[in-house]
Amino acid sequence: MEADGIVPTILPTAPHAHLHITYPNGKKVHLGEELTPSDVKDEPAAKWDSNPEKYYTLVMFDPDAPSRENNTFADVKHWLVGNIQGGDLSTGDVIAEYFGSGPPKGTGLHRYIFVVYQQKDKLTFDEPKSGKLSRAHRLKWSLKAFVEKYDLGEPLAGDYFKAQWDSYVDERNKFVSNL
Repeated sequence: MEADGIVPTILPTAPHAHLHITYPNGKKVHLGEELTPSDVKDEPAAKWDSNPEKYYTLVMFDPDAPSRENNTFADVKHWLVGNIQGGDLSTGDVIAEYFGSGPPKGTGLHRYIFVVYQQKDKLTFDEPKSGKLSRAHRLKWSLKAFVEKYDLGEPLAGDYFKAQWDSYVDERNKFVSNL
């Protein structure tokens, strides 16, 4: 994560453990390797070393919107699930449904970062919800402010991939709402 400018610029420290992200098509996220928006359009499985007694928050975000050089819309929240008990995503409170990568044409590679935080206890989140095909409450979101607000501390596990525009982005955007 240091090599791609994620630590310490975006995350203060590197996560302690690896977060295993696997898409339904078998594609896996691995330390900044490039995937296409077509590869990552469906919600993946996420696995990390977890304690069944603890609660976790999972985040996926893009710090490079609309581009890495001009990130005025960053952070873009792509997936946010809190109160995940023991690593079982189905137990969590979905704050932002999964929204695959969709970098605009001509903006180069974007970094899509996944991080998991161990919560101190079960939390009450008062964040606005974001639906699957909605941009609402996703742009200009701040991971740093969210982590501070809920006292999440340092990232426990993480990984990331890079993606740039492919034709799927235009197809997806026909169905995306700003509401």
